[in-house]
Amino acid sequence: MARRKGFINLTFFKKKSVTFILIFSFFAILLLAWLSFGQHGLIDLFNTQKEKERCSHILRDLQEKNRMLANEIRRLKEDKKYLESVARKQLGMVKENEIIYRFKNETKGTKKGDSQKKD
Repeated sequence: MARRKGFINLTFFKKKSVTFILIFSFFAILLLAWLSFGQHGLIDLFNTQKEKERCSHILRDLQEKNRMLANEIRRLKEDKKYLESVARKQLGMVKENEIIYRFKNETKGTKKGDSQKKD
């Protein structure tokens, strides 16, 4: 091959640049895979954020429940009428000389032991 004066042979540089691009691409793909799927990668970060949101919702619900229970405790300690109503409902307590009537729950038109079939 005859070389002309003033021209540079570029085939050597083309081969080097292709090799450099291939090596750079390989390492870039490895780096991207490591950043995505590694122990502290993007997928792990996404899962951690989801777990944080779930825990935040649970925490808010528990704080609300705690606030309601604290309010009920305060009312039970301070409000005698509320304490009496809770004792009547939950413990079945009655006042002196108070009579309680209990009725059996029956549906209209049917008696105990009666079974009606609908066709």
